[in-house]
Formats: sequence, C-alpha cells, structure tokens
Amino acid sequence: MKVNMLVNGAALVAHRSGALFWPEQSMLMVADLHLEKGSARAATGHFLPPYDTAATLRRLGEVIAEFDPATVVCLGDSFHDRAAEARLGESDTAAIQALTDTREWLWVLGNHDPQPPQYLGGMGVGELQRCALTLRHQAYGGERGGEAGEVAGHLHPKASVRLKGRRLTRRCFITDGLRLVLPAFGAYAGGLDVADPAFTAIFPKAFKVYLLGQDGVHAFPSNRLAQSPAARSSEDGAVHRLAAKQP
Repeated sequence: MKVNMLVNGAALVAHRSGALFWPEQSMLMVADLHLEKGSARAATGHFLPPYDTAATLRRLGEVIAEFDPATVVCLGDSFHDRAAEARLGESDTAAIQALTDTREWLWVLGNHDPQPPQYLGGMGVGELQRCALTLRHQAYGGERGGEAGEVAGHLHPKASVRLKGRRLTRRCFITDGLRLVLPAFGAYAGGLDVADPAFTAIFPKAFKVYLLGQDGVHAFPSNRLAQSPAARSSEDGAVHRLAAKQP
C-alpha cells in the first residue's frame, strides 16, 4: 500500500490514496482537495453527483486514522473557490471541524483558496519550512534556480504506461529526488500529464513517478512512461498488478 522515497534527504512514505507521510516529523501531507468542486460545476450547468466533498473527507479521515500524524498539512487549493465555504453542507462542515480539532492542522494557501475559513479550524500559512523541505502550493523549480526540497501540489500530476497495447493512466507522485509534486487528493480534481511542459521547469532531467493503484503505489522512471520514445512494450510485474485491479 505504501512506498518509501527520499526527497532532498528526507525519508517520506507515498500512500496509494495520494497522501504523503513524513515519519520523522509525524506529518501527513495532501494536496488539492478542491472541496465543493461538484457544487461549483453545478452552478455552471455541469451537473455531477454532489458527493465529492464527503467522499474526499472520508478518504482523508481514513488515511489520518492509518498514520495518526501529529500534523496535517494541506498543500493549497483545499477549497475549489472562495465561495466554497458557503456551499458546504452541515455534515461536511462538522467533518472538517472534527478532523482539524484532533491535531495540528495547517492550510497552505493556494490560488483557489487564498484564506481558509477560520471557523473550520486549523491555521493558514503561505508556505512551511521544515528541515530539508519547503512545503508550498506551487513548486517554482527552475524559475527560482531549481530550489531543492520543494514539496508542492497545484499541477495534479498523472502519468501513463502501456500494457499489451493499451494505455493505463493514473494520478501519481513525481520526483527527481530533490523536489516532489503530489497528486491531487480531491475526488473531482483530475490531472495533468507529466509530459506537459508545465513539469519541465520543475523536472528538467530524468524523474520518477509513483502511480496510484488500488493495491499500492508503483514506481516507474520517466523513460518507462507511455509518453517517452524510450518506453518499452514489456512492463514489469508492478504494472501487471496495477492493471489487474482496473475495472
């Protein structure tokens, strides 16, 4: 279910849910919850089942129960827009408050949510520096000289591998060992392919992805991805286990 990784010397644990645990700090990180995206889409005439917030909070609660962290850090865009709090139902509001009441809770400010509602608990921060890592919403990468130790969200990474002629796509972690971008945790958050140029400034050379599967997290170097000319048609056992879980 979990895979260990090193980012700028920090030992981290990638979870199949898309959450990241830092044992040394007893810290759990998630990115891009996008709570109330479903209701935002409904307001524009794109109707989706209105259960994304409840589903996201339920999964988050399960991961918190599994790791029991002292600190939870949400890496920005926790709410889909500035009016999301007005659309939160009573049960979802209570669920958030129950989570934030039990431990230190930090809301890193994102472009969708510049300031979280105070009544929900927790504290808003622009970014957080802990030992070798800097936690922020958006990684700057080459824009600031390739700052090592960045852990961020924002880009919603996903990646693809090929298995027996078909393309298998999953949300993923992406890292070059110096910086890391988490997958979006939100039920309706979607993803951006790691082949997109938006990732190039952050990961200009070789990188590794950790695809989220129902049975665990599966690591692949960048030259094994479907987008890469160097990708091989024969995949290892991890891909077969991942594919076996697909509906």
